[in-house]
Amino acid sequence: MSSPQWQFAARFRRNAFGWKSDTPILRLKEALAEIKSAARADPLLAADGAVILLEKLSPAISQVDSSSGAIGSAVSRAIETLVPLIAAAASTSLVRHRWLQRLWAAVEDDDVPYLESLTEFWGELCGSPETASEWADIMLPPVQAAWQPGAPRTRYLKETTACLACLYAARRHDELLALLERAPFKWWHDHRWGAKALLAQGKVADAIVYAEASKGLNAPMGAIASFCESALLNAGQVDEAYARYAIAAAQGGTNLAVFRSVRKKYPGVPADTILRDLAASQPGQQGKWFAAAKDAGQYGLAIEFARRSPADPRTLARAARDFAERQPEFALDAAMEALKAIAQGYGYDITAADVLEAHAAAVRAAAVLQLPADAVGERLEALLAHPGINGAFILSVLGRVR
Repeated sequence: MSSPQWQFAARFRRNAFGWKSDTPILRLKEALAEIKSAARADPLLAADGAVILLEKLSPAISQVDSSSGAIGSAVSRAIETLVPLIAAAASTSLVRHRWLQRLWAAVEDDDVPYLESLTEFWGELCGSPETASEWADIMLPPVQAAWQPGAPRTRYLKETTACLACLYAARRHDELLALLERAPFKWWHDHRWGAKALLAQGKVADAIVYAEASKGLNAPMGAIASFCESALLNAGQVDEAYARYAIAAAQGGTNLAVFRSVRKKYPGVPADTILRDLAASQPGQQGKWFAAAKDAGQYGLAIEFARRSPADPRTLARAARDFAERQPEFALDAAMEALKAIAQGYGYDITAADVLEAHAAAVRAAAVLQLPADAVGERLEALLAHPGINGAFILSVLGRVR
């Protein structure tokens, strides 16, 4: 295996970057592109480049401000990209052990720590069950000593996750489960390996019970639910997976993304059922699911959500504007709910323009429905007459009730 002059190597010197994170993130992307380009022609060479980058990474960015999480996220993505390249490389046993020794030295010297997640992939990095078993034997003594009854709980042991990952990769499942019995805490970060071991043995029900036992204060309930859901789905138990874990395991940056993730996993479950279950998981916040219901074509349900708890007035007004022609009944209801929410004081920095947009959408929808000219005015008058509604701002903007 030749050793080329990697362009990224000179850029990742110790303390090469200052406190700003934009430049190191850019350099990291360039390094990944260089390594992936090399992988197309020579996977073994690319794997060696990946090891070099991981060795140099933490010392190079040690002075970068990590408070925003940007550099940490970039490193995590880089690790997820590089690990498969190293794991899949057809290296000799000697080369593989040298890679692992260099990577472990980098992990031990990593103080921030940026490379902490690398230990979770240690079983994969070993490349074979035999190598994983050898590394498990190396890691076992310190973990066993740390988990002895009465041992001090004064420091985090980097070998722990790597040891568990290696035992799992080596298929030493019973030994892994026995070791976890000695763990001082039922922490999901460790016990997930036991749940995975049971699952690998085909014991789906036992794996779920084992995972559920890790629930407790500060436990990552979503991660546990996601594991159990995946186990049931892979076993073909779709109905049970949805009933027990679908909502708790749902993830996404927005409510719409959450709905889509559940819908994708359970195409056989009606959209309105999923939306109602998601909304029920957040009592008093049904209005926040308005946009998801609207985008799913569940217009009646969207209005139901908006009426049960306030939705953002601007979201309602935009929906009314966009659907005035296609779904005029929905648009009219959405516009009136927008005006109602404004009158109740909801929304951030609401201006006259927001009132006018909602009112204009209502008028347009009423025209499409061929309602009488004063239909919107009558509905607005009835709305503002409800107790707890202060329509002074809306009336001052519109000038009069139309």
